[in-house]
Amino acid sequence: MEQDQQFVEDTVRYIVNHPDDVSTERKVDESGVLITLHINQADMGYVIGRSGQTARALRTLLRIVGAKNDARVTLKIHEPEGSQRAHAASVASNATDTDVDTSAVEDLNI
Repeated sequence: MEQDQQFVEDTVRYIVNHPDDVSTERKVDESGVLITLHINQADMGYVIGRSGQTARALRTLLRIVGAKNDARVTLKIHEPEGSQRAHAASVASNATDTDVDTSAVEDLNI
């Protein structure tokens, strides 16, 4: 296993609740190295982080590891079907204006 791929797996295993489900695929082409990260769907929030901060930090560190090996390394996080983020987006898209709870606004007394 290459150094960049090992770095991603080791780091993510410390973040998630299901470390045995962490796996990566490494592909090299003319644009550089692509590492695809596969994790348990319940751990998506831990890897993405609030506003994507954890994923952004992981990608930044991975670029540094790649730069030491003279390679352009990109991280793709595979989103499994049925993940929490996909579910939340579909629920939000199905909401209508009549579904909004106005009791919180009424409590503000504005």
